[in-house]
Amino acid sequence: MYQYILFDLDGTLTDPGEGITNSVAYALDKFQISVKDKRSLYKFIGPPLQESFQRFYGFSVEQSLQAVEYYREYFRVTGIFENEVYDGIEEMLYALKNAGKHILLATSKPEEFAKRILKHFHLMQYFDFVAGATMDGTRCKKGEIIQYAIDNYPVESLSDAVMVGDREHDILGARQVGMDSIGVLYGYGDYEELSKAGATYIAKEVMEILDFV
Repeated sequence: MYQYILFDLDGTLTDPGEGITNSVAYALDKFQISVKDKRSLYKFIGPPLQESFQRFYGFSVEQSLQAVEYYREYFRVTGIFENEVYDGIEEMLYALKNAGKHILLATSKPEEFAKRILKHFHLMQYFDFVAGATMDGTRCKKGEIIQYAIDNYPVESLSDAVMVGDREHDILGARQVGMDSIGVLYGYGDYEELSKAGATYIAKEVMEILDFV
């Protein structure tokens, strides 16, 4: 039985597809890059943005940093709320809280934005600690964010902790720090991605998370 449950945000608690893809398209437009089908930008959901601009569009470090700034121009005003909570999430969090579990957030989204989103959707009340990326990029990789969360809450034993997320970065980050993980299939990752990354468990639906913890 796990006592410390760490959650990813995008694709795990909320579906941010519209807001993130609109923000990425806005940033790419600044570089005269047009995107016909925004679904092609779903690959930006989960990984650190700077890394994704370099990987998927061949941006230099300097270009990717500028792209992240453009992204935030749109996201902090509009994109942040082009988002919705997955069905069953609040009920699941309530059940965990009622069972005395410690609930933490570990997201690659900047901490400032993550807190605004949790407050907007009235989910902040369920979280004991929120760990996110820094705006300057000094803390952005998932393993670093998970380590930051467990160092600062703190988590007494890694064997009592589990990371819940929808992409390989969540699973690999958990493995990096020596923690079990639950991959979820209702987000933006698939079974092959999550199993290949080494997820301890895989949940098809939101409420299945309760079965594993």
